[in-house]
Formats: sequence, structure tokens, C-alpha cells
Amino acid sequence: MTDSTHEGKVEDAQTYSGGLLATVLLAISIASAAAMQGAFSTVQEAAKVDLGLSDFDLSLVQGLAIAIPIALLSVPLGLMVDRAHRMRLMIVMSLLWTIGTLATAFAPSMPLLFLARMVTGLGSTCAVIAAISIAADLCRPSQRGRAMMILTLGKNAGGAAAFALGGWLFGVFLASDMFGMLPWRSVHVALAILSAVLTLMLLLVREPRRHETVAGTDVAFVSVMKVLWSRKAFLLPLFAGQISVTMADAAAAIWAAPVLSRNFGLGPEQFAGWMGGVMLLAGVGGAVIGGLSADAGHKSRIRGGILLGAVIASGIALPAAIFPILPSTLGFGIALTILLLGGTVTGLVTATAISVLLPNEVRGLCLGLFIAVAGVIAFGIAPSLVTGVSALMGGDHKLAPALAIVGTVVSALSFLTFLLAMRNAPKPIAEPPIR
Repeated sequence: MTDSTHEGKVEDAQTYSGGLLATVLLAISIASAAAMQGAFSTVQEAAKVDLGLSDFDLSLVQGLAIAIPIALLSVPLGLMVDRAHRMRLMIVMSLLWTIGTLATAFAPSMPLLFLARMVTGLGSTCAVIAAISIAADLCRPSQRGRAMMILTLGKNAGGAAAFALGGWLFGVFLASDMFGMLPWRSVHVALAILSAVLTLMLLLVREPRRHETVAGTDVAFVSVMKVLWSRKAFLLPLFAGQISVTMADAAAAIWAAPVLSRNFGLGPEQFAGWMGGVMLLAGVGGAVIGGLSADAGHKSRIRGGILLGAVIASGIALPAAIFPILPSTLGFGIALTILLLGGTVTGLVTATAISVLLPNEVRGLCLGLFIAVAGVIAFGIAPSLVTGVSALMGGDHKLAPALAIVGTVVSALSFLTFLLAMRNAPKPIAEPPIR
């Protein structure tokens, strides 16, 4: 054994042994990102009144504002993740979502609010690419389902905090004029301060050594695209399945609060606590189920077994898409939990499949392409699609049935395409060099 080989193995052992703490810190950062992106959903009805917005305006702020920068920049950022210092990228993304959150608090008009949400969405969504790549190099392939589980727990804990903490802060600022601003604006100031503090944690995480490389980080872009295209029978239905799930979840997360306000007469301070519980339960349960099922599927002899959990979860979540038209808040909450739990499982399994079945040099690009397409379709189209269907049905008061229709259709599509992806999954074997 050469000295360099021995040193590499020692470094690998040190990386793996310290991987848990680093992965947890990454998860906390992702939680911060998710909270900054989702907090506006909790208080959007107050912002609507303050700025004189329509439902269509809200759909643009919540959807297209996130989709545009993701569509334009997630692929270049994915390439950077495959080649550059990933922890530095994480810090830059954290600063972006913090700045966007603070800018949201001071936005005086629809155009500037749109711009602030663009910055927040870019940072929070694109950081996931770097986090997944880093976490994959902090553990062995057989443990990646559990590593993705930790990141997913962070993301969903942040989503839950967006409702629970955002709603609680809204109630606090409703009772006290701490920042001299309207409550919904004060919520974003407080969250931006918290996010800035959490950014400092990223300085504790070292850039890990890249594993399972077959050509190095300077491989030509054309060669990388050929590798991805050679797996199109697997990747295209995989993308379609997860994008469909993301559409259902994005629409649910954006429009659940307005449905509760309009159909059940509840204010943010009344539903924020249990909605946060729904998000947390779906996130924790989905992360655990997804992580364990991905690792178990990877070890099985079934072709595409790593995706079996996604197939089952998308099938179970399908009937839960009718949550907006259920007659009670209890049924609403239970069905929404099942829908979001299924989305958490499929998202984790998809990320794990990419980190296990693709070479290191193409993972960032693959995730970037996925996020770009998902950003345009799930965030750019799904929220406006719901408002379009409600308009065809009679107006804003038809928001609940419109949300149920869109959710059901895209959930059915996700189940079918995950089945196809599982059938076409490549074997997890060593890849030949990229030339």
C-alpha cells in the first residue's frame, strides 16, 4: 500500500467518523432555509391586506418568485457543487436567504416583495444541492439513506417552524409593537436575525473529501451530460415523479393557510400551532420512513429497490390530496399530514437514489437540473394553476376544491412515474471512467 493510499484511507475514516455532527449542522442550516422560505405563507393574508394584493399576486410571490432564480441558476450552481468548495457555497446561500427575509420585512410594494422572495427562494432551494453533495461524502453509500434522513428532518423541522414560530411571533407582535412595524413585517425581521446567527454554525463544518469519483472535478460538461442522457429511461420518470409530488406539496403548503382562514374562519395565531405540528409530524415520520426504506431497498435484490419506498408512499398519499374539501379541521389536518408525509418520503428516496446510483461528478448537476425543472413547474406553475382552476370554477371562494383537484391529478401522475423509474433503475455498480 502506498503512503498516499494509506493517507487517503485515514482521511476517509476521519471524515466518516465526524460525519454525523457535520450532517446535523447542515440539517440545522437547511431548517433555517426552509423556515425563511415558508414563513411568508403563515402571514400572507395579513400581507395581502397591507399591500392590497390579489390571490393571483400571492401566487406569483409564492410561486414564480421562487421559480425564476431557481430555473436560471440552479444548473450553474449544480456544476459549481461538482467542482468548487461546497461549504463556501453553503455560506453564500445562507446569507442570501437571510437578506431576502429581511428585505421581505421592508418591501413597500408588490414588485419589491417579489424581488425579496426571489432572493430568499434562491438561497434556500439551491443550498439543498450543496448539502446533499456534502452529506453524501460524509458517509458510506449504505448509510446515505440515513444521512438524507437527517437533512430531511432539518428541512421539515424548518417548514414546521415556519408555521409554528411564524404564527407565534405574529401573535406576539400583534400584542406588542416591538419593531414599530406591522406584525407580519416584524415576524420577518425576527426570523432574519435568527438566520444570521445560525449562519455562523456553517463555519464549523469542513469541506469533506469527494468519494466515488471516476474522472475528477474537471471533467468536460458535454461528457457529463452524456452520462446523464445515457440514463434517461431512469432519470426522466424519476424527475417526473418527484416534480409531481413537489407540485402537490408546494400547492398545499402555499394555499393551506388561506383555506383555513376563508373556509374555517381561523387566524394565523389559531392554526399556526397545530399546522406546525402537522409539518413536523410529516417531516419526522417521512424522514425516518424514507431513510430506512431507501437503505433497506438499496440492500435488497429487487431491481430499483431503493425506490420502492417512493412508490408505496406516493400511492398512499394519493387519496389524501382531497384534504382541502374535508368538512372538519381534524380531517383536514390528518389528510394533509399523510400527503406531506408521502412527499417527504419520496423526496428523500429520490435524493438517496441520485447519490447512490450516479457518479460523484454528475450528482450536483443532476440535482441542479431537477431543482431547475421542479422550480419552474412546481413553484412557477402549481400555485397559479390552483388559482386558474378556482377562477374557472367561479372565483376565489372556490380555492379549496381547486386545490383538491390539482393535488389529486399530480399525485396520481407521481405514483405512475415512480413505478416506471423503479422498473428502469440502473444497478448500483462501479461506473466506467467518463471520457
